[in-house]
Amino acid sequence: MTTERHEAASPTRPESTVLGEVTGMLQEVLGEYGFTDAEITMGTRFHDDLELESIDLVTLSTALREHYGDAVNLAAFIADRGLEEIIALTVGDLVHHVVASLSAEPAAEAV
Repeated sequence: MTTERHEAASPTRPESTVLGEVTGMLQEVLGEYGFTDAEITMGTRFHDDLELESIDLVTLSTALREHYGDAVNLAAFIADRGLEEIIALTVGDLVHHVVASLSAEPAAEAV
């Protein structure tokens, strides 16, 4: 699994790749509710479109950490946002955060 994490944490990961990875994680979360045919795009809203609850965000946060390592911290990403901002979050917002977090990660972790 360490090799998977290293590959996923490559700082050159394009948005389209991250979108696919995040979509897979979201489909796993949604699958718990039988909501498996949701179309997920950069504009998909976590609350309005996917109807995610706070516990679902915790599950997603765990999946992000398992896949990307400590470089991607969903809790820190939403910590400074107000409730309205959190409700308005889109998949694209998360994808941009993941790409930025991976780009900022030091290359030393690859050792």
